[in-house]
Amino acid sequence: MKQVGFYTLGCKVSQYETEAIAENFEKHGYKISDFNEACDLYVINTCTVTAEADRKSRQIIRRAKRKSPSAKIIVCGCYSQRSPEEVLSIPDVDAVIGSSGKMELVGIAERLLSGEGKISNVTDIDTEPFEPMKITRGPRTRVYVKIEDGCECKCTYCAIPSARGPVRSKPREDVIREVEELSRSGIREIVLTGIETGSYGADFREDYRLADLLIELNERQSAEQIRLGSLAPELVGKDFVEKVKDLKILAPHFHLSIQSGSDKILRAMKRRYNRAMALENIERIRKSIPCATFTTDIMVGFPGESDDDFCDTLDFVKEAKFLDAHVFAYSRRKNTPAESYPDQIDEATKKERSEILIGAIKDVRLSTLRDIVASKNALSCIFEEKRGKAWYGHSSTFAEVLVESDTDLHGVKKEVMPISLDGEFIVGKLL
Repeated sequence: MKQVGFYTLGCKVSQYETEAIAENFEKHGYKISDFNEACDLYVINTCTVTAEADRKSRQIIRRAKRKSPSAKIIVCGCYSQRSPEEVLSIPDVDAVIGSSGKMELVGIAERLLSGEGKISNVTDIDTEPFEPMKITRGPRTRVYVKIEDGCECKCTYCAIPSARGPVRSKPREDVIREVEELSRSGIREIVLTGIETGSYGADFREDYRLADLLIELNERQSAEQIRLGSLAPELVGKDFVEKVKDLKILAPHFHLSIQSGSDKILRAMKRRYNRAMALENIERIRKSIPCATFTTDIMVGFPGESDDDFCDTLDFVKEAKFLDAHVFAYSRRKNTPAESYPDQIDEATKKERSEILIGAIKDVRLSTLRDIVASKNALSCIFEEKRGKAWYGHSSTFAEVLVESDTDLHGVKKEVMPISLDGEFIVGKLL
């Protein structure tokens, strides 16, 4: 039996795609092996969101070849889509596929293993439809389901539109079928994700958007719990909140891609919202869903970011009271407008601002967790792993929770009363 190993770089969408690709290989008689084992074939699903992601993709390709010199190596994904010639020129690469055609990789693998030479199959992503794919299994706790691909925001720093193409949505019936099949298999929580999740349905002829999908999933009781992937702040306005505020199926946690708290920087990024709009939408959700929590992504060091702009971001983080945030530094990407912007920020300043912001976010996180404990409101938690005598999991609000129990709680959903904090974990008591 031929062995194939997989490595995924980048976002949850890519992780989902790799799972779907792996299931397809397994259906065709391949053994799915650990990437660190010697395999007949390796599939590397790449990312291009930063220069570091490109560099790491090349590093992983070299690592695979060292592990199994005779293996065939297929590289697919965003880095391949944006720089196919560069990837194909790497001596160890046997096939390059872009962001589409991933469900055709078994056929490409067969051609390579039969002795065919280098293969390049990178299509024009702007003309590709949504590629049908699905997964049928996962851990009992949580899986990701891709419902949308592509982005049309054209932010000045971002390479993703050229790597992923325009917005394309998975047909509603396919989403519902996949969610319900996964739920019947015992999975407790399903995260709906996409490159721009909030744009789901924008390409449909019918008037059917993300909120309508959530309403239908809720009415059908399609899953025990649905969580949403990253959302643009302007897409969670009044109409969206009114539609979803009473849905029992929806986890009260929203990941908003804020990027900056400075109006000047948001304008330079060509984001579709400003500071006031983002805060207004966060506050509206809090009033409509009182237990809601928020996480975010924030960039530091965008060209022209002054000390005052950075202070605006710090103030925004404190005012928004995020539960957590992913902080990253601006990275120049070829063929993006910001690549040629003046006043590029030096790496030392980016590092310093990252460290300051991470510290501020930790303080805000601890304050938010203390508020959760002080509220004495029960938390609905799904438990994922045991360490020593304690079981660890996440609440529906995405707070990390631990309880002591001799019962096997893996994949179990329980109500928990918050008692205290242990570092950044809420210590609770099973109800």
